[in-house]
Amino acid sequence: MPDITYDIIKSYGILSEERGGWKKELNLVSWNGRTPKFDLRDWAPGHEKMGKGITLTREEAIKLAEYLSSALNDGND
Repeated sequence: MPDITYDIIKSYGILSEERGGWKKELNLVSWNGRTPKFDLRDWAPGHEKMGKGITLTREEAIKLAEYLSSALNDGND
């Protein structure tokens, strides 16, 4: 399996932290030298390991923000 490279361009924030120091973060990440995408996943301390996550283009992130806003405001949670 080929090595995966990544460059965290910008960190937007930490959503949660687990006991072992792993943090669920929202970052802008360039994977394998490609165009950076919004990235939501768990990271080990120092970003040396990562868990499964999701990457979104700007357009996808905008749609997700709209859906989340609607879901959080409809009162059926």
